[in-house]
Amino acid sequence: MANFIDRRLNPKDKSLGNRRRFLKRVRSHIKRAVDDSVRERGLTDVERGEKVSVPTKGIEEPVFRRDPKTGKREHVLSGNKQYIVGDKILKPGGGAGAGSGKEGSNSGEGEDEFVFALSRDEFIDLFFEDLELPDLIKHSIKEVQTYRPRRAGYSVSGSPNNINVLRTMRNSLGRRLALKRPDNKQIKELQAEVFKLEKVSRKTKKQQQELARLHAELEELLRRQRVIAFIDPLDVRYNYFEHAPEPNANAVMFCLMDTSASMGEREKDLAKRFFILLHLFLKRRYKKIDLVFVRHTHNAQEVDEEAFFYSRETGGTVVSTALKEMKHIIDERYPPYEWNIYAAQASDGENFAGDTDVCVELLKNEIMPVCQYYAYIEILEEAEAKLMEAEENGMELWRGYRTVKADWQNFAMKRISTPSDIYPVFRQLFAKKQAGAQQ
Repeated sequence: MANFIDRRLNPKDKSLGNRRRFLKRVRSHIKRAVDDSVRERGLTDVERGEKVSVPTKGIEEPVFRRDPKTGKREHVLSGNKQYIVGDKILKPGGGAGAGSGKEGSNSGEGEDEFVFALSRDEFIDLFFEDLELPDLIKHSIKEVQTYRPRRAGYSVSGSPNNINVLRTMRNSLGRRLALKRPDNKQIKELQAEVFKLEKVSRKTKKQQQELARLHAELEELLRRQRVIAFIDPLDVRYNYFEHAPEPNANAVMFCLMDTSASMGEREKDLAKRFFILLHLFLKRRYKKIDLVFVRHTHNAQEVDEEAFFYSRETGGTVVSTALKEMKHIIDERYPPYEWNIYAAQASDGENFAGDTDVCVELLKNEIMPVCQYYAYIEILEEAEAKLMEAEENGMELWRGYRTVKADWQNFAMKRISTPSDIYPVFRQLFAKKQAGAQQ
């Protein structure tokens, strides 16, 4: 079956269709490049474009070429001094070319890699093309909108600081032209004629009659100028503003993580991967995103990204301290009517005895009513993950959070044990709703 390649250029001289097909073929290499980026970059740096190296084998597109060993050709090369039209030239046999080269190796087979740049949008779209924020429109808190004044034409009433001078003068000029209001130039010319006649000491009867006529005409022009105002209240127009609803374009993402001794480098690396995916996903839908890192042992505190992922701490595990710190930060800096609030919590499932009830109470009554979405991931060892395949099984914190999930649709929880689990779990948390599915 023949393959035809559409090489017609799209705007800006880029064959977008062919580029998309190429990216589809090298998808596995792109995924590997992104995995490396997750380990090396910070949360806010991952969204940059990426350079991807792809083996040249298998990336070539089929093209039509002439077979050099068949066919008939009639041409003379430029600069030829030996042949004329009609001469027959024998084709060189295989390997008879005059090109220079080096002796090849008799072991192995090598190829240069093809390196191409992946743009930011392509980098993100390849991984989030079939994902959508869950119940984004249905949540009542998302429907809270801010109102900002927006130009909506002109009005005949308003405050002086909103007057539109250009529109007002245009209306005034049209009205004065329609009513034939005398202008100052016309009146000055008439006054000059009157003054000229009045200077005559001995006026003839004809001059006296002309002077009387000019006085009457001047008086009439002055009267019409007084009656027809230069600017009438009917001419005045004001800029009209209406308060149009504007969806909140700002979001804040809370990253909560247990940093006690039970959370080692493996657990922190898995948590970081999940946080990066969530941040990239939200970045596509909001103009501004604030990141807040809250770590906790038996105490909780807000820290920067470096301390959040790489500093070591000792102490117990009291999860409620992180939830209280999050609520305190929301009350202090992020009012829900101005910000869309998201949270992602990573933990190994351990918690101080009796503290889970406090966590459940805080989530149900304080945090979930103001939160757009709350994702909890529990990081387990691979052996533990096999034992706890059923969602009903789990430690005290997991069982307590299941009661929150039952009451709040915007609360999600999953378990992960290896890096390969993160993306499937993320897809499940943020998968598009199927058409016709119950919401």
